[in-house]
Amino acid sequence: AEGEASAPPTEPMAVDGGGGASSSAAPAADADTPRRAKLSRILTGKLPISLHLEFLCRNNKTDLALLTSMKSAVEPRNALCHSAIVLAHSLMSAGTTADVFLRDNLEWLARATNWAKFVATATLGVIHRGHMAEAMRLLQPYLPTQGISASPFSEGGALYALGLIHANHGASVRDFLLSALRNAGSNETVLHGACLGLGLACMATEDSTLYDELKGVLYNDSAVAGEAAAFAMGLIMAGSGSARAAEEMVAYAHDTQHEKIIRALSVSLGVVFYGREEEADGMITQLLLDKDDILRYGGAYTLALAYAGTSNNSAIRRVLDIAVSDVSDNVRRGAVTALGFILANAPAQCPKVVALLAESYNPHVRYGATMAVGVACAGTGLREAVEMLHKMSTDSVEYVRQGALIASAMVLLQSSPQGADSRAGQLRKQLEKVVSDKHEEAMTRFGAILASGILEAGGRNVTIELMSKRGHNKLPAFVGMAIFTNFWFWHPLIPFISLAFSPTALIGLNSDLRMPKWSFTSNAPPSSYAYPPAMKPDAKSKVDKVATAVLSTTAKAKRSEKAKDAERRAKEAPGGGGSAMDVEGAATEGGKDAKTAGAPAAADEAGAPTAKEKPSAKEREPPFQQLHNPARVLPQQEPVLTVQPDSRYAPVVQGPPMPTVPSTGAASAPQLLRLSGFVMLEDLRPSEPQELLEPSQTGGSAVPADMEEPAPPAPFEYAP
Repeated sequence: AEGEASAPPTEPMAVDGGGGASSSAAPAADADTPRRAKLSRILTGKLPISLHLEFLCRNNKTDLALLTSMKSAVEPRNALCHSAIVLAHSLMSAGTTADVFLRDNLEWLARATNWAKFVATATLGVIHRGHMAEAMRLLQPYLPTQGISASPFSEGGALYALGLIHANHGASVRDFLLSALRNAGSNETVLHGACLGLGLACMATEDSTLYDELKGVLYNDSAVAGEAAAFAMGLIMAGSGSARAAEEMVAYAHDTQHEKIIRALSVSLGVVFYGREEEADGMITQLLLDKDDILRYGGAYTLALAYAGTSNNSAIRRVLDIAVSDVSDNVRRGAVTALGFILANAPAQCPKVVALLAESYNPHVRYGATMAVGVACAGTGLREAVEMLHKMSTDSVEYVRQGALIASAMVLLQSSPQGADSRAGQLRKQLEKVVSDKHEEAMTRFGAILASGILEAGGRNVTIELMSKRGHNKLPAFVGMAIFTNFWFWHPLIPFISLAFSPTALIGLNSDLRMPKWSFTSNAPPSSYAYPPAMKPDAKSKVDKVATAVLSTTAKAKRSEKAKDAERRAKEAPGGGGSAMDVEGAATEGGKDAKTAGAPAAADEAGAPTAKEKPSAKEREPPFQQLHNPARVLPQQEPVLTVQPDSRYAPVVQGPPMPTVPSTGAASAPQLLRLSGFVMLEDLRPSEPQELLEPSQTGGSAVPADMEEPAPPAPFEYAP
């Protein structure tokens, strides 16, 4: 569900001629109640969110060794890279509820101060995204409490995190966040977090009460709080095309002197007109003709989001005209980035369109080209995009290199194969080299660390997906990606990229919407779609033993002692004669012969192959693999999935048998028509008891709520 959906309305009761309720209507209503409850769980998003959370917790493959390596490579006093590692960890663990790295490095984490502390607290929302049942308990130590004054940066970050956890499904925390907003007073930091949290939790609800509250914060003309309020106003009115909201935003953008507020309002105008196409043309023209370059920047984003995923020729021509003619570097960069949103439904076209712009003399245009390719080709592994970005990763300007590395990670996310020699493996080596290079520019290292987090996102189980399998735009994904690209101005906006994450999962469900134990076949070698190999410890870190120094006098004494021993043994031996030199030489030659002659014998005793015997061939990899529900399924893997012929469960919707079946001796098996996401299963043996998967333990809950207290020990007598 794109937004918060209410439960289906209850049908009116049937009334008989005498004015009383019909007796036959009550049983029918009771029979429909379970079905209505299931439908409500699906439409409100509660069921998909809980199932995705279960999948990410079960299949979490986060490589903590990579984070440890980056932490060791970065100087302790480098605040920018410290913040980047905290953000990268949140992206790597997005939705997995696993924050072990933070718990194990509390002293290192405590170095974060001021806004870095705000970001570090907010990253908990990315890690626990979707864990709505435990959100308040997890964030309780950081949330504002009446009468207790904690760090405003922690409080603001916790409110932001609460919005990230409940993104687009925040009815349950709406009142709490609104109360926190009203009680924040004039504290800019807490107001900043409360506004962002409200905007995320109540996205696209068009809640007029919230809109007016946020407008009041905006009109206080505080740069920090006003920026967040402006973003939140756009998020709440996302996709509405509200003329009132647009008029008020443009009017205040002309009145205020704060660039942060003007920029946030201009980007929010694009969010308001998301998907409106021709309806937004009047506002786009007004913004693009404005004398303020920040509003023209917003005009480029309004054009991008209004025509997102349409490949509209008129919109593309308009954006290209801005990219080469505007006098402001920011506007040109924003216009080129907008191409990625417009061409999101045709990723193969984006590298061709921006090819010339990627060679521009203006580094801002080149940076925009990297972001455009990253957005349009995210998760596709497109060869042309990877080659273009690889060339730009060696650019002479540090922020162009930063953009190229981040975009490369977006493109190669969940691509196959992921081995050390693949393009993704080569990117991992490049990122490791950049992070460990102390002479590299700080901006480039920041981008490399962030790219490492994106490449391993969601425990290596999510991809960036702006459009559904059916070709429909995802509002949270487009909006989140648009705000994320503005991290150029404000790093706390980076967590917005998590709104575009989508699990690469195939989850089978029975008629009760539970996950049964079910297996299906991937007709490809396991290595084709395997997880990336875990990072190995650096061989350079091993300490080699240093050879002991031997003095010349010591060596001479040892040789003399050795000669005397040889002479004594020669005299004691029967028939001994000859000089010590002869005996020593014979012993040396004998030792060589013994070693040479004994080598084959030792090999035979150990069972090693001799020269006559050929070494046994390496065991071949099987041509197929059994996957178990819920399973990680890459987009490239979908065409090779089949149902097992003897399986107890069969998908409700199946395709024809595969045209060619691998030579496994198995009968022809039907293909899956629903190749990812949720697959409804039919039980072919309903009389037998079902084996259902038990919920896995989340990283956020140390002790289950229903766990009983252990019994006290048996009575005993203490004997000192």
